[in-house]
Amino acid sequence: MKPDPAADMFLKMAQKDYTTLCKMVDDTEFAEEIFGFHAQQAVEKAAKAMLANQGVSFERTHDLEILFNALYKQGCIKKTNFISLIDLTDFAVQYRYQAFDDMEAELDRAEIAIEVGKFLEHITKSCKRKTNKTTEKRRKD
Repeated sequence: MKPDPAADMFLKMAQKDYTTLCKMVDDTEFAEEIFGFHAQQAVEKAAKAMLANQGVSFERTHDLEILFNALYKQGCIKKTNFISLIDLTDFAVQYRYQAFDDMEAELDRAEIAIEVGKFLEHITKSCKRKTNKTTEKRRKD
């Protein structure tokens, strides 16, 4: 399967969302739902970058569980890796229109930022390895 050129675009946009959420970690002026939205978007776009890089078509969805299942099937991540990030799915739609104030627990912003960062690093490295392998194969051909 040939990598989709959209992979780079998804990865760049994921990095922008990650940079944004990192600036919100200690700034309580930003609402929880705004922080959560950028965390979810960074993960969603990174997952889509990896799938596009693998040449895999995927549903148009914000549901991280669906995207992670596609990543598992492709062998991009293990079933137990990054599982906590799936909980961010609600920030894609539900908490964009409903206040997070109704929730009992606050987000652990630092922990979420760390996990999202690890996921982005894993995806970035994996995409580069795939791109390098594709480039080497073309050179041999």
